[in-house]
Amino acid sequence: MIIRSAEFIKSAVNPAHYPPEGLPEVAFAGRSNVGKSSLINTLVNRKRLVKTSATPGRTRLLNFFSINNQIVFVDLPGYGYARVPERVQKTWGPMIETYLSTRTTLKGVVLILDIRRTPGPDENDLMHWMGIHHIPVVPVLTKADKFSKTAQKNRRREIAVALSANADSLICFSAKTRQGKDAVWDAVCRLIGPGEGKPESGAASAPRIKE
Repeated sequence: MIIRSAEFIKSAVNPAHYPPEGLPEVAFAGRSNVGKSSLINTLVNRKRLVKTSATPGRTRLLNFFSINNQIVFVDLPGYGYARVPERVQKTWGPMIETYLSTRTTLKGVVLILDIRRTPGPDENDLMHWMGIHHIPVVPVLTKADKFSKTAQKNRRREIAVALSANADSLICFSAKTRQGKDAVWDAVCRLIGPGEGKPESGAASAPRIKE
């Protein structure tokens, strides 16, 4: 996948602050410290396009990035980190829900999961809610290098059962070894569809997410 440009557009809290709709968008969601920033940086061949932090819960806004001027990646705030102030926690759920349910250019969500952790109610509720809203989901299991290939397959099956999903739909990924990078890009391109900014190929009620 040839990445010619990857640029930060802006941060936003509510629809009034979103960039104008136009290019297809793919959002990235996951628990705090799950490796979301590392995944995005690896996909676009940049070390620090999305800032990583040793302190989980630092991403508190919707961050928009233009990739090749053809597609927009949207980095959603991570959830599940208890040390974030309660007043901040209460804003995240509605902020994410509003974006996911109202953004007409949203093509799908890459749901990022730590392969070492079995998904719980938060992930299941989010998957169910996105299903109700007909939002396609690409589950990606990060930190796959922590396991052997055989162990990865076993964990993928176990996580698929926990999510009531097909194991073949889960992509094992490692920012360290770049395993799964092409598979994630292929999934992203399927989300946005042919002719809708595909990068060049080369060489009910909303879930109560515990922020």
